[in-house]
Amino acid sequence: MEKIKIAIADDYAIFRDGIKAGLNRDKNLEVMLEAGNGEELLSELDKKQPDVILMDLKMPVMDGMEATRQIRRKYEHIRILAVTMYDDDKFIIHLMENGANGYLLKNADAKEIRKAIYAVHENGYYFNDIVNNALLKKLVIKGNFKPSFNQDVLFSERELDVIKMICNEKTAAEIGSELFLSPRSVEGIRQRLIEKIGVRNTAGLVMFAVKSGII
Repeated sequence: MEKIKIAIADDYAIFRDGIKAGLNRDKNLEVMLEAGNGEELLSELDKKQPDVILMDLKMPVMDGMEATRQIRRKYEHIRILAVTMYDDDKFIIHLMENGANGYLLKNADAKEIRKAIYAVHENGYYFNDIVNNALLKKLVIKGNFKPSFNQDVLFSERELDVIKMICNEKTAAEIGSELFLSPRSVEGIRQRLIEKIGVRNTAGLVMFAVKSGII
């Protein structure tokens, strides 16, 4: 398999070194870019693009939230894993709706970080217990949250099948095999769903499916 190229954005070099040490144990992962803040990261992305960014949220000059918004507008294909100390539910949901593909706490071990990188690279999202719990609370206390998805969207049976399989962490190739479609056709349906629902990426698609009771 081709190596997954990774960027680390964090203002603490010691934290970046710790992550690199954990990732270097896996021959399929390659850290190809480091940045100390969001502005530096965006400048580097003009020259070379990773597959996955590990994005600290609290950085000087430009924080990770703003960097995530700008990267999502400019580089749709790059997956973003937010890495932070914050585990506030509203903050997590806000970040995911702004285009992050997954969310990790800074005390996550190397094994979970590697698992998250593979998940976002292959499926477009990584939902751990932190994100799942935030979603569940949003479902229970709907009054505290403003809906951010298109309401009353109608889906074909094929589209619903694709949504459910995406939520079951199946890749485009696996979905295509089960539905007798090419991976490119599956990608086309996924992109159409993203536009129809009004979300930014596959993570948003899964959030919509959870909140709408599709899964």
